[in-house]
Amino acid sequence: MNPHSLWASAAINIGLAFVTLSLFSVLKKQPSNASIYYARPLSHRHHVPFDSPSSLHRFLPSISWVSRAFRVTEDEIIEAHGLDALVIIRLFKFGIKFFAVCSLVGLVVLLPINYGAQEVQNGSYFTMDSFTISNIRRGSRRLWVHFACLCFISFYGMYLLYKEYDEILIRRIQQIQKLKHRPDQFTIVVREIPLCTEHKAHCVDHFFSKHYPNTYYSYQMVYSTEDLEESVSQAKSLARKIDDLRESSMAKRHKNNLPLLGLLHQETSKAALLEEKLRALCHKIHQLQCKDTLRKKELPVAFVTFKSRSGAAAAAHLQQHSHPLLWITELAPEPRDVSWRNMRVSYRVVPLYKLGVLIAASLLTIFFAIPVTAVQGIAKYEKLKKWFPPAMAVQLIPGLSSIVTGYVPSAVLKAFIYMVPFAMFAMAKIAGCTARSKEEIKACNMVFYFLVGNVFFLSVLSGSLLDLIGQFISHPKNIPSHLAKAVSTQADFFVTYILTDGLSGFSLEVLQPGLLIWDILKSCIYGCQRERSPYLYSLPYFRIIPLVSLSVLIGIVYAVVAPLLLPFLIVYFSLGYIVHINQIQDVYETTYETCGQYWPYIHHYILLAIILMQITMIGLFGLKLKPAASISTIPLIMFTWMFNEYCKMRFLPSFHHYALKDAAENDELDEKFGPLELPCENAINAYCPPGLRPVNFMASESSSTPLISS
Repeated sequence: MNPHSLWASAAINIGLAFVTLSLFSVLKKQPSNASIYYARPLSHRHHVPFDSPSSLHRFLPSISWVSRAFRVTEDEIIEAHGLDALVIIRLFKFGIKFFAVCSLVGLVVLLPINYGAQEVQNGSYFTMDSFTISNIRRGSRRLWVHFACLCFISFYGMYLLYKEYDEILIRRIQQIQKLKHRPDQFTIVVREIPLCTEHKAHCVDHFFSKHYPNTYYSYQMVYSTEDLEESVSQAKSLARKIDDLRESSMAKRHKNNLPLLGLLHQETSKAALLEEKLRALCHKIHQLQCKDTLRKKELPVAFVTFKSRSGAAAAAHLQQHSHPLLWITELAPEPRDVSWRNMRVSYRVVPLYKLGVLIAASLLTIFFAIPVTAVQGIAKYEKLKKWFPPAMAVQLIPGLSSIVTGYVPSAVLKAFIYMVPFAMFAMAKIAGCTARSKEEIKACNMVFYFLVGNVFFLSVLSGSLLDLIGQFISHPKNIPSHLAKAVSTQADFFVTYILTDGLSGFSLEVLQPGLLIWDILKSCIYGCQRERSPYLYSLPYFRIIPLVSLSVLIGIVYAVVAPLLLPFLIVYFSLGYIVHINQIQDVYETTYETCGQYWPYIHHYILLAIILMQITMIGLFGLKLKPAASISTIPLIMFTWMFNEYCKMRFLPSFHHYALKDAAENDELDEKFGPLELPCENAINAYCPPGLRPVNFMASESSSTPLISS
């Protein structure tokens, strides 16, 4: 890729970002768009102030939303949105802190060394390669500077990772302490409950009363209630239709238009018919909720509540039966986090579900190789002309080849990978996870490794992929050298990818063009009669974390190889920080709280990037005939691996388990201060299955309210 292509990509992305962000700042000030850009405050019934209609300020772009992002504190984020939302913000902060220092080292130390290391050859002095390690002569002593920078970046990265892990663990402990009355701290999930032959039932109460006589409180069975949930869904749909008819009739009645009276009478009769159906459906729901019907639909799963947190923690971590596949216990997710659909999946067949998901994800990864290879064909224009001679026509239009090779490949790749997180999340939902957070964490892992395999490795190795795979299998020792050679030639493509993903991607994220178009279509269909409900969606961890982690990986791998990439990453993480502060504050809702359980996975992704950087540098030092530097990098890899193992021992258990000491201390505080009501009483009610919760669709009230006043 020539410099003109890079400039074309940068100019297009900067221009699109400027236009998009300016348009967003104007649209955000319009009250008609409040349901999109202020969905969260509106859903919480908070007042959203707007300028007066005659104010010119409403129609001028502004950066007030940008300055607000820097005024929000971490404590405010935790208080309003929880620690999981803060983890995403800390990921962007990590990127800013890490790549700011790396940029300083790269631009001050590495860039001058790379640029001045070799004489001008074939007029290619001002290509991207002139600023990379590829410009260093073989056997040059300057490579030891690169080795020193590799060590510095590795140790600085590990220092930041340790510091972040420690701070987030402290935040997690504080958050658990603050949420000490939450139901999940008193509740465990019990699966594979055996059927008692004597009573022909699941004797949960008998088992836990016998083995935990001092701490056991009560239990809630889980039922197979697909038909009940379907009936409840139908009843909600009917209730919405009745409300719509009432709103429509009220609007027509206020117009005092006589020709509309016939339509009003039709709507009245239709509403009466719907109300009759709703009464019948409510009667059916009450019948399905009776005990005799539910007893036949019991599943071998129950939520068991204890009088104390320490009792629940002890029961969750102990093996309850000599047969390890009976009475399986784990800490319950919080009520909002429960995946009721997967509670019906038998614990014994969960491995089969996971295997099916793994096969499906692998197939998607393999098939995705086709568009990625095609994208790289566009990026490598010289090869494309050989494979596809009609492509030479692009040169007839001045500047078009720069746009095609500079901007189009990264834009097409970004468009292809947009749907990948949603596809992976859909797969994760059928993997048998009992919590929605576990589904999203599984989706994060699947998406991240998909992106590493396709976007990074396949982009790096494309062109001679099949030959390289054959060489990797027959000569695995040559993997570092092949990887290093391929990485050093793809720096320009990843510069354009970071620009597209950061500038264009984040600006489109904050603009929400899909919701804007959908809202306009709804307005055309329903008109202004229908009240607009906020477009409130849960914070998409499964989409944000893997994509940002991939950018961290690209930046770390190229930190020593192509330091010119690093300043673009500072822009990427700064814009991402501003955009996601806005989205978390105004657009997305945190539908559950795991108290920071996403961070161990982010830590793993970043540490994997550091190790990949070190392996790449082993190959590069070998290609540059500097075996001493290659050998010296091996202890660095071993140290990084040992650091990872230490972090697993030091931090990871506290994220996977609830410490008995903390649980006992919270129990003592309850005994000392005496809460007004026992938390365990609320806990057992919180885990009532959705189909068994009280149903009241106000059928009687709606039927007594006529659509036309007499």
